[in-house]
Amino acid sequence: MSRYERWNALLELLAEHGKLDVEEAAGALDVSAATIRRDLDQLARQQMLTRTRGGAVAHSVSYDLPLRYKTARNADAKQRIGALVAGLVAPGEVVGLNGGTTTTEVARALAVRPDLVEHPEGGQRLTVVTNALNIANELTVRPQVKIVVTGGVARPQSYELIGPLAAQVLGELALDTAVLGVDGFDAEHGATAHHEGEAAVNRLLAERARRVVVAADSSKLGHRAFARICGPETVDTLVTDDQVPDAVAAAFAAAGVTVLTA
Repeated sequence: MSRYERWNALLELLAEHGKLDVEEAAGALDVSAATIRRDLDQLARQQMLTRTRGGAVAHSVSYDLPLRYKTARNADAKQRIGALVAGLVAPGEVVGLNGGTTTTEVARALAVRPDLVEHPEGGQRLTVVTNALNIANELTVRPQVKIVVTGGVARPQSYELIGPLAAQVLGELALDTAVLGVDGFDAEHGATAHHEGEAAVNRLLAERARRVVVAADSSKLGHRAFARICGPETVDTLVTDDQVPDAVAAAFAAAGVTVLTA
Protein backbone atom coordinates (compact mmCIF):
# COMPACT_ATOMS: atom_id res chain seq x y z
CA MET A 1 0.00 0.00 0.00
CA SER A 2 1.44 3.33 -1.07
CA ARG A 3 1.52 6.43 1.13
CA TYR A 4 -1.36 8.04 -0.74
CA GLU A 5 -3.43 4.86 -0.47
CA ARG A 6 -2.79 4.82 3.28
CA TRP A 7 -3.81 8.46 3.58
CA ASN A 8 -7.07 7.87 1.76
CA ALA A 9 -7.76 4.77 3.87
CA LEU A 10 -7.12 6.75 7.05
CA LEU A 11 -9.46 9.53 5.94
CA GLU A 12 -12.14 7.00 5.05
CA LEU A 13 -11.81 5.40 8.50
CA LEU A 14 -12.02 8.85 10.04
CA ALA A 15 -15.13 9.67 8.03
CA GLU A 16 -16.74 6.45 9.23
CA HIS A 17 -15.82 6.63 12.92
CA GLY A 18 -15.16 10.32 13.60
CA LYS A 19 -11.87 9.55 15.34
CA LEU A 20 -8.83 7.33 14.95
CA ASP A 21 -6.61 5.47 17.38
CA VAL A 22 -3.01 4.95 16.22
CA GLU A 23 -2.79 1.32 17.30
CA GLU A 24 -6.18 0.40 15.84
CA ALA A 25 -5.38 2.14 12.55
CA ALA A 26 -2.02 0.38 12.37
CA GLY A 27 -3.77 -2.95 12.80
CA ALA A 28 -6.43 -2.14 10.22
CA LEU A 29 -3.86 -1.13 7.59
CA ASP A 30 -1.23 -3.71 8.61
CA VAL A 31 1.55 -1.17 9.10
CA SER A 32 3.54 0.01 12.10
CA ALA A 33 2.23 2.50 14.63
CA ALA A 34 5.17 4.76 13.79
CA THR A 35 4.05 4.86 10.15
CA ILE A 36 0.52 5.81 11.19
CA ARG A 37 1.81 8.58 13.47
CA ARG A 38 3.83 10.07 10.60
CA ASP A 39 0.83 9.83 8.27
CA LEU A 40 -1.45 11.54 10.78
CA ASP A 41 1.10 14.28 11.36
CA GLN A 42 1.35 14.94 7.61
CA LEU A 43 -2.43 14.98 7.18
CA ALA A 44 -2.76 17.33 10.14
CA ARG A 45 -0.27 19.75 8.55
CA GLN A 46 -2.53 19.82 5.49
CA GLN A 47 -5.53 20.51 7.76
CA MET A 48 -7.22 17.24 6.78
CA LEU A 49 -7.64 16.21 10.43
CA THR A 50 -6.79 17.26 13.98
CA ARG A 51 -4.16 15.31 15.93
CA THR A 52 -4.93 14.14 19.44
CA ARG A 53 -2.94 12.21 21.98
CA GLY A 54 -2.76 8.70 20.55
CA GLY A 55 -4.72 9.43 17.39
CA ALA A 56 -6.78 11.99 15.48
CA VAL A 57 -10.29 13.40 15.15
CA ALA A 58 -12.24 14.70 12.18
CA HIS A 59 -11.31 18.23 11.19
CA SER A 60 -13.58 19.15 8.28
CA VAL A 61 -16.76 18.18 6.49
CA SER A 62 -15.05 16.51 3.56
CA TYR A 63 -12.67 13.60 3.97
CA ASP A 64 -11.78 13.28 0.32
CA LEU A 65 -8.10 13.49 -0.52
CA PRO A 66 -6.98 16.20 -2.91
CA LEU A 67 -6.91 14.93 -6.48
CA ARG A 68 -3.12 14.98 -6.68
CA TYR A 69 -2.98 12.32 -3.95
CA LYS A 70 -5.54 10.03 -5.56
CA THR A 71 -3.99 9.43 -8.96
CA ALA A 72 -2.26 6.23 -7.81
CA ARG A 73 -5.45 4.54 -6.57
CA ASN A 74 -6.64 1.79 -8.94
CA ALA A 75 -4.71 3.50 -11.73
CA ASP A 76 -4.79 0.56 -14.18
CA ALA A 77 -8.53 0.08 -13.74
CA LYS A 78 -9.18 3.79 -14.27
CA GLN A 79 -7.16 3.81 -17.48
CA ARG A 80 -9.13 0.84 -18.83
CA ILE A 81 -12.39 2.53 -17.83
CA GLY A 82 -11.28 5.75 -19.50
CA ALA A 83 -10.50 3.97 -22.75
CA LEU A 84 -13.85 2.15 -22.78
CA VAL A 85 -15.83 5.33 -22.07
CA ALA A 86 -13.93 7.22 -24.76
CA GLY A 87 -14.95 4.51 -27.21
CA LEU A 88 -18.63 5.24 -26.52
CA VAL A 89 -18.31 8.82 -27.79
CA ALA A 90 -19.01 9.54 -31.46
CA PRO A 91 -17.08 12.21 -33.40
CA GLY A 92 -18.90 15.51 -33.36
CA GLU A 93 -20.54 14.96 -29.97
CA VAL A 94 -20.71 17.49 -27.16
CA VAL A 95 -19.39 15.72 -24.07
CA GLY A 96 -19.61 16.92 -20.49
CA LEU A 97 -16.88 15.86 -18.07
CA ASN A 98 -16.75 16.61 -14.36
CA GLY A 99 -13.56 16.41 -12.34
CA GLY A 100 -11.82 13.39 -10.89
CA THR A 101 -9.12 10.86 -11.63
CA THR A 102 -11.35 8.57 -13.72
CA THR A 103 -12.80 11.35 -15.88
CA THR A 104 -9.26 12.65 -16.37
CA GLU A 105 -8.41 9.26 -17.89
CA VAL A 106 -11.50 9.56 -20.11
CA ALA A 107 -10.24 12.95 -21.33
CA ARG A 108 -6.77 11.53 -22.02
CA ALA A 109 -8.24 8.62 -23.97
CA LEU A 110 -10.41 10.97 -26.04
CA ALA A 111 -7.38 13.13 -26.80
CA VAL A 112 -5.51 10.28 -28.52
CA ARG A 113 -8.37 8.55 -30.34
CA PRO A 114 -7.16 8.06 -33.93
CA ASP A 115 -10.46 9.03 -35.56
CA LEU A 116 -10.39 12.33 -33.68
CA VAL A 117 -6.69 13.08 -34.11
CA GLU A 118 -6.05 11.95 -37.70
CA HIS A 119 -9.08 13.29 -39.52
CA PRO A 120 -8.32 14.25 -43.16
CA GLU A 121 -10.35 17.45 -42.96
CA GLY A 122 -8.73 18.52 -39.70
CA GLY A 123 -10.61 20.97 -37.50
CA GLN A 124 -12.36 20.32 -34.23
CA ARG A 125 -13.93 16.90 -34.03
CA LEU A 126 -15.25 17.01 -30.48
CA THR A 127 -16.58 19.55 -27.98
CA VAL A 128 -15.83 18.99 -24.30
CA VAL A 129 -17.68 20.97 -21.64
CA THR A 130 -16.00 20.68 -18.27
CA ASN A 131 -15.84 22.27 -14.85
CA ALA A 132 -12.45 20.64 -14.20
CA LEU A 133 -9.44 22.91 -14.59
CA ASN A 134 -6.96 20.05 -14.98
CA ILE A 135 -8.98 18.47 -17.80
CA ALA A 136 -9.32 21.83 -19.57
CA ASN A 137 -5.57 22.34 -19.21
CA GLU A 138 -4.77 18.98 -20.80
CA LEU A 139 -7.22 19.27 -23.68
CA THR A 140 -6.65 22.92 -24.58
CA VAL A 141 -3.47 21.95 -26.46
CA ARG A 142 -5.43 19.45 -28.60
CA PRO A 143 -6.53 21.31 -31.75
CA GLN A 144 -9.17 18.70 -32.56
CA VAL A 145 -11.04 19.37 -29.30
CA LYS A 146 -13.11 22.47 -28.60
CA ILE A 147 -13.04 23.21 -24.86
CA VAL A 148 -15.80 25.01 -22.98
CA VAL A 149 -15.06 25.75 -19.31
CA THR A 150 -18.00 26.49 -17.05
CA GLY A 151 -16.50 29.17 -14.84
CA GLY A 152 -17.09 29.21 -11.12
CA VAL A 153 -15.12 29.00 -7.89
CA ALA A 154 -12.28 26.45 -7.87
CA ARG A 155 -12.01 23.71 -5.25
CA PRO A 156 -8.33 22.87 -4.67
CA GLN A 157 -9.15 19.29 -3.67
CA SER A 158 -10.60 18.37 -7.06
CA TYR A 159 -9.74 21.30 -9.39
CA GLU A 160 -13.49 21.56 -10.05
CA LEU A 161 -15.33 24.84 -10.56
CA ILE A 162 -18.55 25.11 -8.57
CA GLY A 163 -21.19 27.67 -7.67
CA PRO A 164 -23.73 29.86 -9.50
CA LEU A 165 -21.36 30.87 -12.31
CA ALA A 166 -20.91 27.23 -13.30
CA ALA A 167 -24.65 26.65 -13.06
CA GLN A 168 -25.39 29.69 -15.22
CA VAL A 169 -23.17 28.48 -18.07
CA LEU A 170 -24.46 24.91 -17.96
CA GLY A 171 -28.03 26.17 -18.03
CA GLU A 172 -27.38 27.58 -21.51
CA LEU A 173 -25.83 24.44 -23.03
CA ALA A 174 -27.03 21.13 -24.46
CA LEU A 175 -24.87 18.01 -24.16
CA ASP A 176 -24.96 14.71 -26.01
CA THR A 177 -23.20 12.73 -23.30
CA ALA A 178 -22.33 13.54 -19.69
CA VAL A 179 -19.56 11.45 -18.18
CA LEU A 180 -19.59 11.61 -14.40
CA GLY A 181 -16.90 10.54 -12.00
CA VAL A 182 -18.47 9.90 -8.59
CA ASP A 183 -17.46 9.18 -5.01
CA GLY A 184 -20.21 6.60 -4.61
CA PHE A 185 -22.78 4.85 -6.80
CA ASP A 186 -25.54 2.76 -5.30
CA ALA A 187 -28.25 0.93 -7.26
CA GLU A 188 -30.92 2.28 -4.92
CA HIS A 189 -29.66 5.71 -3.87
CA GLY A 190 -27.86 6.69 -7.06
CA ALA A 191 -24.68 8.68 -7.70
CA THR A 192 -23.14 10.76 -4.92
CA ALA A 193 -20.21 13.08 -4.18
CA HIS A 194 -18.43 14.12 -1.00
CA HIS A 195 -18.99 17.83 -1.60
CA GLU A 196 -22.46 19.34 -2.08
CA GLY A 197 -21.19 22.06 -4.44
CA GLU A 198 -19.63 19.50 -6.77
CA ALA A 199 -22.77 17.37 -6.60
CA ALA A 200 -24.91 20.34 -7.69
CA VAL A 201 -22.79 21.03 -10.79
CA ASN A 202 -22.61 17.31 -11.62
CA ARG A 203 -26.42 17.14 -11.37
CA LEU A 204 -26.69 19.95 -13.91
CA LEU A 205 -24.32 18.16 -16.29
CA ALA A 206 -26.58 15.11 -16.10
CA GLU A 207 -29.75 17.17 -16.61
CA ARG A 208 -28.36 18.87 -19.73
CA ALA A 209 -27.34 15.59 -21.43
CA ARG A 210 -29.18 13.11 -23.62
CA ARG A 211 -27.11 10.27 -22.18
CA VAL A 212 -25.47 9.91 -18.77
CA VAL A 213 -22.48 7.64 -18.22
CA VAL A 214 -21.04 7.00 -14.77
CA ALA A 215 -17.34 6.09 -14.89
CA ALA A 216 -16.33 4.51 -11.57
CA ASP A 217 -14.02 1.74 -10.47
CA SER A 218 -15.58 -1.07 -8.45
CA SER A 219 -14.44 0.36 -5.10
CA LYS A 220 -17.03 3.15 -5.50
CA LEU A 221 -19.98 0.83 -6.14
CA GLY A 222 -22.52 0.03 -3.47
CA HIS A 223 -21.36 3.03 -1.43
CA ARG A 224 -22.87 6.43 -0.71
CA ALA A 225 -21.16 9.76 -0.18
CA PHE A 226 -22.61 12.88 1.46
CA ALA A 227 -24.34 14.68 -1.42
CA ARG A 228 -26.66 13.16 -4.03
CA ILE A 229 -26.00 13.85 -7.69
CA CYS A 230 -28.82 11.90 -9.30
CA GLY A 231 -30.89 8.75 -8.94
CA PRO A 232 -30.06 5.53 -10.78
CA GLU A 233 -32.96 6.18 -13.18
CA THR A 234 -30.97 9.13 -14.60
CA VAL A 235 -27.94 6.99 -15.47
CA ASP A 236 -27.93 5.12 -18.77
CA THR A 237 -24.59 3.35 -18.52
CA LEU A 238 -22.12 2.39 -15.80
CA VAL A 239 -18.56 1.71 -16.92
CA THR A 240 -16.49 0.00 -14.24
CA ASP A 241 -13.69 -2.54 -13.87
CA ASP A 242 -13.91 -6.33 -14.00
CA GLN A 243 -13.71 -6.67 -10.22
CA VAL A 244 -17.32 -5.61 -9.72
CA PRO A 245 -19.22 -8.36 -7.82
CA ASP A 246 -21.92 -10.12 -9.82
CA ALA A 247 -24.58 -9.21 -7.27
CA VAL A 248 -23.71 -5.51 -7.52
CA ALA A 249 -23.77 -5.58 -11.32
CA ALA A 250 -27.11 -7.39 -11.22
CA ALA A 251 -28.58 -4.75 -8.91
CA PHE A 252 -27.63 -1.98 -11.33
CA ALA A 253 -29.02 -3.94 -14.27
CA ALA A 254 -32.29 -4.41 -12.39
CA ALA A 255 -32.40 -0.64 -11.88
CA GLY A 256 -32.19 -0.14 -15.65
CA VAL A 257 -28.49 0.75 -15.85
CA THR A 258 -26.40 -0.89 -18.57
CA VAL A 259 -23.18 -2.20 -16.98
CA LEU A 260 -19.97 -2.37 -19.03
CA THR A 261 -16.75 -3.74 -17.55
CA ALA A 262 -13.24 -2.86 -18.62
